[in-house]
Amino acid sequence: MRKDILNEINFLRKEGKIVINKSELARRLGCDRKTVAKYLNESCCISDKSNNREYTSKLDSFKPIIIEKVDCYGASAKSVYDFIVKKGFSGKYGIVKKFVKEYKNKNRNTATIRFETSPGFQAQVDWKENFKLLNKNNEIFEINIFLIVLGYSRLKYIQLTSNRNQKTLFDCLINSFKYFKGVPKEILFDNMSTVVDRKTSTFKTITLNDKFKYFSKEIGFTPVLCRPYRPQTKGKVEALAKLMDRLKVYNKEFNTFDDINNIIKVFNKDINNEIISGLFESPNNRYEREKEYLIPLPSDETLAPFIAKYKDYKVSKESLILFNGQKYSVPTLLIGKYVTVEDTDTHIQIYYNSDLITSHQKSEKVFNYKLDHAKEILKSDALKSKSDQEIEAFIEKNLKSLDIFLDQ
Repeated sequence: MRKDILNEINFLRKEGKIVINKSELARRLGCDRKTVAKYLNESCCISDKSNNREYTSKLDSFKPIIIEKVDCYGASAKSVYDFIVKKGFSGKYGIVKKFVKEYKNKNRNTATIRFETSPGFQAQVDWKENFKLLNKNNEIFEINIFLIVLGYSRLKYIQLTSNRNQKTLFDCLINSFKYFKGVPKEILFDNMSTVVDRKTSTFKTITLNDKFKYFSKEIGFTPVLCRPYRPQTKGKVEALAKLMDRLKVYNKEFNTFDDINNIIKVFNKDINNEIISGLFESPNNRYEREKEYLIPLPSDETLAPFIAKYKDYKVSKESLILFNGQKYSVPTLLIGKYVTVEDTDTHIQIYYNSDLITSHQKSEKVFNYKLDHAKEILKSDALKSKSDQEIEAFIEKNLKSLDIFLDQ
């Protein structure tokens, strides 16, 4: 018995899908349309024979709220309980805890099988987040790796990044399309904030944010959001994320960020030559049959607005980055880390992960400090025994007379 088909039909009916597209469901579950029709009929019979007696619970009217808070925001059972009590729930915490636990387990453990997508139809996207590697000098490098895999061929594209913001996502997607020499018809994402508008999304209705919606429309693919607690939906890219653990062998085998980047490029090439378990072919071989089904690449003119003008820079021991021959300050807590610099006409914007850390006006000076950064740098080293007033006096007397741009 194909429980996965029956479970999917039951789920769709609970979601209010009265008319179910048998062809679409068959494609996604890797079976014949007639098989889906058979299980549709069986599920109707089971429903008709079931006990018509309805049971009510104090929790029933609050279940949609609970599901929304758990799915969209990862709320705990206790926080949900406290929230619905304020909305009028009079039951005990135990039934809320039990419902949340059963709901999560049901969605995690729903039976599923591997299904094959049509050539050119789908790709899946994810990140390997905050991955740590140790270089030869025992410095910790915390990196992110963008992951995308074509559904049919399993051809993979991976890219090293220092953050996961939306500009980086656009950049990685565009690079992957160039690597694939085309665009899949749909791309599957989880509910990442760079894709979803969290403010307007609910459990039943997930809204794309405006920038991502415009990006996908211009490029020509359809974004698809996977259901919460169903990692199997993104099984191919989840498997790719696990493959990244093989990079741990390179601990203490590199020096710089660029070294890791080169390692990842070679690794990407290697995994696309490996034989896929159960399919007995490499992704590169299967890609030869898939590439003609991909949507042609958009023009450079279409892509240009989405290509970010930024690079990654390592913060020196002096809490400075070297950009186009000039040095610019950042907070001392970023010493040894990599930051992303966005180059605009008049300023450079400096980011760490997705957060804007500071902005500097471009100048011809060799050293460019924010006043607060200068105080922090001096206090952490040369003038660590001095008071704030003494440090300010030192800056006024010495730094302002040098080839230094000092900004508030």
